[in-house]
Amino acid sequence: MDRFIIRGGKKLNGSVHTSGSKNAALPILVATLLTDEPCVLHRVPNLRDVRTTLKILEYLGKKIEYRDNTVTVTADGVLKNNLPYELVKQMRASFWVAGPLLARFKVAEIPLPGGCAIGVRPVDIHLKGFEKLGAECEMKAGNVILRAKELVPAKIVLRFPSVGATQNLLMCACLIPGETVLENVAKEPEVDDLIVFLNKMGADIRVGDKGQLVVRGKTALHGAEHAVVADRIESGSYMLAAAATRGDVTVDGCVPEHNSILIEALQEAGFTLDVTPDSVHVHAYDGEIKPVRVRTAPYPGFATDLQAPWMTLMTLCGGTAEVDEDIFENRFMHAPELVRMGADIVTEKSVARITGVKTLCAAHVQASDLRGGMALVIAGLCAAGETEVERVYHIDRGYEDLEQKLTALGADIRRYNPDK
Repeated sequence: MDRFIIRGGKKLNGSVHTSGSKNAALPILVATLLTDEPCVLHRVPNLRDVRTTLKILEYLGKKIEYRDNTVTVTADGVLKNNLPYELVKQMRASFWVAGPLLARFKVAEIPLPGGCAIGVRPVDIHLKGFEKLGAECEMKAGNVILRAKELVPAKIVLRFPSVGATQNLLMCACLIPGETVLENVAKEPEVDDLIVFLNKMGADIRVGDKGQLVVRGKTALHGAEHAVVADRIESGSYMLAAAATRGDVTVDGCVPEHNSILIEALQEAGFTLDVTPDSVHVHAYDGEIKPVRVRTAPYPGFATDLQAPWMTLMTLCGGTAEVDEDIFENRFMHAPELVRMGADIVTEKSVARITGVKTLCAAHVQASDLRGGMALVIAGLCAAGETEVERVYHIDRGYEDLEQKLTALGADIRRYNPDK
């Protein structure tokens, strides 16, 4: 398996361009199942999860062309309404096909996603929503079978503002004539981007005065062209890499508003940032990094996907910082690896207490999940000596051209496979 070899101690310097958002691209690709007409999607990042999604679409009956970050999705015969476990097990987001397939066929069979390194991530919110829309849910041999004689519009109040459930139910409701109202929904920019794309396809979705989503369903949707929004987690990760290495980096092609809480936290920690409508410049800073407490929360709160890279920055603070992880259980799996690199971190349930150290030391570590893997890469960039990060396939799920972008900023990082 591939691993990263990082020789740390170099300050990052220069500019880095933000790729399209993985978390927006995946549901938008799935939404193409709602029509047989061609859809053209630009700024689709070349990532492992994206390639898995394209395989899923091909299996279901779509023809895919993918070149230079542009995906063209067209019909290629009759669509299927089921998926094999071999595809679903690779990516939990594959369950999002349930909504479009249920809407089009009134029956869908999807294997229940397995566990995840950062938590169980149950799909019960999705299923309860489908039941409100008139579907019956049956579990059989590890599969979820959804059936409906007729789907009906409904008012659905999510017990938690789940991003996946919000997107799944939105896609399903677009093809149910009548008015469906979703309350307590996720407000992440990735949800907004899906709504923009669905409306381009002919859907009628608007945001109510209390934040609810009102969907006036149609009998059919058409093809559309769309450019995926910038990846706020990638841009935030590069801001944190710049700060941790005491570098001077401009992250461009981003939407700073989507990272406003992170920007405020970095400023509170002592860093100077220049913000324009589409870039953030993190200035070099030689002073003491101030400890800052953050608590993860649904958007617009501090993103759980930036919690691990933020923790790496706080390992170098002057004092004791705290991180409260209120979204996912088991999302401190990177902490023991950071401790192996000299960090002082104590975790208790959903709280991590980080007492800053002067320097991190190079070590042989392994990524347990996508964002935890990025935390280790940033730690390796800061540490003196050679750090080896295993299981980089986790990191490949969410960061396009990571080693090339970091190398362009002056990092010493290379990909290595000991079996080749």
